[in-house]
Amino acid sequence: MKEALKQIEKAKKEAGKSVEERLSSFRELGTKGRAYFDFRPYAELSFEAGRFSELAFCLLTAGSSALLGLKAQAALGEEGFLTAGREELEELLKKLGHRWAGQRAERIVKARERFPLVLKLLKEEKDAARVRELLSSPGSPYKVEGLGLKEASHFLRNLGYDGLAIVDRHVLRFLRAHGLVRPLKTVTRKLYLEAEEALRRLARETGTSMAELDLLIFYAATGKVLK
Repeated sequence: MKEALKQIEKAKKEAGKSVEERLSSFRELGTKGRAYFDFRPYAELSFEAGRFSELAFCLLTAGSSALLGLKAQAALGEEGFLTAGREELEELLKKLGHRWAGQRAERIVKARERFPLVLKLLKEEKDAARVRELLSSPGSPYKVEGLGLKEASHFLRNLGYDGLAIVDRHVLRFLRAHGLVRPLKTVTRKLYLEAEEALRRLARETGTSMAELDLLIFYAATGKVLK
């Protein structure tokens, strides 16, 4: 734990301003429905995002990279994600080098159909954990294909929600390196929630929110503040 705390404090000193700017954009996106993001100097990208393009971003980054998702957002914008046909989406994703361009294009189109329900859920349910369950659980009337616990947490964090963990490969590697989670290869639901609780303890120790902690761990692993 001690070494983990040192790494988080180091990341906070080096990238704290960028992290706070990103969190501010997340809050604005959640409350106003649109927000401007500037990823320089970590990536030569800046654009305005809407809630649906953020959902598409989270669908795209699963098993891929945040940078690829950002490039898709910059190219399409909110309106592009809401109106582009499946073939157009697939072609763009292929050009960007997405490994599952066809699958993700199809998921984005399906997500469009369910997006009014997603907005209804966000408006009516304020408990973040409950919203995550409804977006990710099979059989839920609000389920979005392609959203598991990680992807749903990512989407909600990027809308300004706090208290949920995005347990991706960077976070797991960090937790395992410091003996804070079991070294299991398969991320089951049980392991995910255990990792989330470990991060919650770490957040308390460092005096950060879960959303801030995730960005700091990502920076510690990659040297970048993305989303």
